[in-house]
Amino acid sequence: MNLFKAIGFKLISALLFAAMSALVRHLGDVAPVGQMVFFRSAFAIPPVLLIYALRGELASALRTSRPFGQLGRGLLSVGGMFSNFSALTRLPLADATAISFASPLITVALAAVILKERVRVYRWTAVLVGFAGVIVMLIPHFDVNHYVAAGAATAATIGSILALVSAFCNAGTVIQTRRLTQSETTSSIVFYFSLVTAIAGALTLPFAWHTPSGSELAALISLGVLGGIAHIFLTESYRHATASVVAPFDYSAMLWALLLGYFVFGELPSALVYLGGAIVAGAGLFVIWRERQLGLQRAREAEGPRAPS
Repeated sequence: MNLFKAIGFKLISALLFAAMSALVRHLGDVAPVGQMVFFRSAFAIPPVLLIYALRGELASALRTSRPFGQLGRGLLSVGGMFSNFSALTRLPLADATAISFASPLITVALAAVILKERVRVYRWTAVLVGFAGVIVMLIPHFDVNHYVAAGAATAATIGSILALVSAFCNAGTVIQTRRLTQSETTSSIVFYFSLVTAIAGALTLPFAWHTPSGSELAALISLGVLGGIAHIFLTESYRHATASVVAPFDYSAMLWALLLGYFVFGELPSALVYLGGAIVAGAGLFVIWRERQLGLQRAREAEGPRAPS
């Protein structure tokens, strides 16, 4: 284990993903979501392939024994990326980021249902508390009077729903990734994720295309480059420490989102978003802490009783 590298890489990946989200927020007024998805995915492939080529792992990145499993994960990622980008065009950056924190808690529930993992009362309690936090965050974005009178939700309401859909899709992606890692390499999972989402984004281009200016084109390309490099740093962080050590630093994304939202877009979340985000983060951190304790307990049981000295 190298904690310094693991935590450093995780913090860098969270910052890069936050910067990518800020670019989506910036481009949302001019570029269609499908176009942003295409650039995010297509321009993530070159840095990923370059890194794996330098490592001599390019062949393993292209090789797969489960193409339909890769396709299924890619389609879940398509749903997550489209809904996430659509949410970012309608919500403040910090709000969308805070709602996305529900994803690890949804993963716990899906793992119990789909993977038949044993989920104890502690984790179910954390999931319920976390969802209560999500509801707290959603309160400011639901104008019931407007909904009843106009028969349609506001942009913020739609954005909140899309952010929650993205959290569900991302949780499904995690479950599918767990299945794939039984036989597939990390490099192939990353490559085929980018390939499937790039194709999905490309399919929308004939129907919705914005001819970008020079600065907009640079921002679109940066979406992919930042996303690809962030994905590499994320993967590397888990090479140097266990998931229970690294995962809590996911929540640093909220700090980056708050700073970028304020200094770039002049956005400040409401008090309920702070409260709900704290509840969700607390529930997620409890799950991580509990998993760490159970892991240590299993390790001690595996070692067996110590011989008397």
